[in-house]
Amino acid sequence: MDITLLGTGGMLPLKDRFLTSCYVEHNGKAVLIDCGEGTQVAIAKHDLKLSRIEMLLITHSHADHVTGLPGLLLSLGNTDRQSPLPIYLPASAENAVRGLLQVCGRLPYPVLFRQLPEREAVSFTAQEIDPMMTISVLPLRHTVPCLGYRIELRKKPEFQPEQAKALDIPVQFWKRLHSGEHVTLPDGREILPAQVTGAARPPVRIVYTTDTLPIPQIADLAAGADLFVCEGMWGDPDRKENLNSKRHMLMQDACRLAAQAQAKRLWLTHYSPAEKDPAQYLKTLQSICPAVTVSRDGERITLR
Repeated sequence: MDITLLGTGGMLPLKDRFLTSCYVEHNGKAVLIDCGEGTQVAIAKHDLKLSRIEMLLITHSHADHVTGLPGLLLSLGNTDRQSPLPIYLPASAENAVRGLLQVCGRLPYPVLFRQLPEREAVSFTAQEIDPMMTISVLPLRHTVPCLGYRIELRKKPEFQPEQAKALDIPVQFWKRLHSGEHVTLPDGREILPAQVTGAARPPVRIVYTTDTLPIPQIADLAAGADLFVCEGMWGDPDRKENLNSKRHMLMQDACRLAAQAQAKRLWLTHYSPAEKDPAQYLKTLQSICPAVTVSRDGERITLR
């Protein structure tokens, strides 16, 4: 999967910092997480394809996470899209998002709202992207219902062609075996996938949480994540009480959660517009979580 952090800002966009949003691409299809003002501009700036978006995940209904939707959906219409576009979001956010879309008029494709529960963890298969992809949802703790997401892509075991040749299995059956099917050969032999594949491989896990208190359940969601994207509005510990009262977290809070989760990488995001130089805290943050990156717009990685 190719992951690009389109923006790292919270509250309002700056001339050098777009609002927090994340573009996750797999096999030419993309999931977009959140869509604040200017998201479609950030997509173009980072040389990504708007037309590849097949699913939207919305964390919550605050303006800096949804007000880019009308422009993005209208632009998608100009790509000749006709297939439905699902938008997954907290159940109570649907009315606000529907209201935003009134300015779009008639789109040339259906928009499908998929309500997610706000008080219980759930998961579903991202069929629009890949049947091997599962999205898990965690209710967070913000001033409005807000959700965190874990995108998990299971990987097929590696096919062993030499083993298939040794068993004299015709090539036309290889793909079916690799996909997990049992096959019966013309000579009557039944072949199981395990006979021609290697050991199970760990999935790729991406976790995205923002606009929340640092609740312990986040560490559970991010356990063993290949990439954990988490908000860190400020790096000044003196601001913790004020931030917590507004249901946000410090960079240090995010680092503690990542360390507890043993995440392989932590990208910080959703900086306050008044936090002009988030990187100034890097050494302190690394003492808590060595895997931390004080992300910038356009932060990108490929996970295999």
